[in-house]
This record gives sequence, structure tokens and C-alpha cells, in this order.
Amino acid sequence: MFGGDGDTDVEDARRRLVERLQRQGRLGDGAVADAMRAVPRHEFVPEGRQDDAYADRPLPIGQGQTISAPHMVATMVDLLDAERGDEVLEIGTGCGYHAAVTAEVVGPENLYTVEYHAALADSARDTLADLGYGEVHVRVGDGHEGWPEHAHYDAAYLTAAPAAIPPKVVEQVRPGGVVLAPVGEGRQRLVRTTVGDDGIVDREDHGGVRFVRMQGD
Repeated sequence: MFGGDGDTDVEDARRRLVERLQRQGRLGDGAVADAMRAVPRHEFVPEGRQDDAYADRPLPIGQGQTISAPHMVATMVDLLDAERGDEVLEIGTGCGYHAAVTAEVVGPENLYTVEYHAALADSARDTLADLGYGEVHVRVGDGHEGWPEHAHYDAAYLTAAPAAIPPKVVEQVRPGGVVLAPVGEGRQRLVRTTVGDDGIVDREDHGGVRFVRMQGD
């Protein structure tokens, strides 16, 4: 794939992707850009699709799930507004790419991610470990339940769309923290919420999006 010197080619492709997103105004020049440059997206996509890894579009990863387009991952990590050392809950591990980008920002040991499909969780866990993100915490479960054993989190985000943000995820985020999710059935909106002492106290709409439906009850 990519031809020539493989390592150089994929690094160039990743650099060009970041530069393209920056020209389009979809990515700034800070920690999120550094994370996008650092994470090898081609390692997370299935064999046979790796030539498309640095195109700005979603790709199928099995189990009816997708790896999000790079611009959407960048947008969500930026909106999360997390910093090094913040503890973050991800709902929907998928192939692990979004987790790796977030881990670059907050530190792998601070990221907890829940995947509904055991096969995807196992594959993501292996890929993350192989690429140096082995401290990311991965478990199989229904994301509607969150991961209560490690609460409270500084932020949480969902990579699949529920009809409404799961209350238990909100409960597991500390007051002042953020929950970010695509929300809706059919037409979806990317919603960034701030958590207060008694639940959500602020809600921002960041436009229409298209994600796979969230699995579970």
C-alpha cells in the first residue's frame, strides 16, 4: 500500500490530511492537530481499505460499524476540550482510532472506553496495545450503562447516536464536565452538554451529523 517507502508515505499522507483539514478550517494548530499527526489511522482500518485511510471519510470496520471521518474525530476531540490528565469516558470503541486520538491528548491511562461488540473490543484492544496505547482501558458492555466503577469522569463522548444522551453516562461525569454526543433518530445533531449538580445545565448544538445508531438498551 502507498508504494515506495511505506513509513514515509503514510506519514506524508497523514501530514497532508492534517494540512487539508486546517485549510478547510476544521482543525486548529494545537494538541488536537498534534494528535491527528501522531495516530496512524491506516493501522485501524481493515485490510483492503488501508489505501483509503487518509481520505476524509468514514470507512466500514465490521459489525455494521464505521470508523468516523477524520474531520469528525478532530471536531469531537476539540469540542471535548480535555487536557492532559483529564479522565475521559468513551462510549463506542469501534476500531480504537478515536480512542487513540483522545489518548494522545489526555494520556492513554486516563481513557476508559466501552464497546458493545466483543469482537471489535478485542481487536481494538490489540491494535491499541501494538501502537503504544496499551494503557487505554477497554471493556465490553452496553454503553448506556457507562463505566460506573471509574466515575467520576472529567468528560465523556459517544461515537454512535442514541435517541437521547444516556442518563447514566451523564451521572458519571463530574459537575462542570462535558458530555458530547450525536443525538437523534434519523436526523442527528452533534450536541455538547455541560453537567451540573443535578444533570445537564447547558446544551450547545454543533450541527447536523450522521453516525451509526447506538447499540444496546
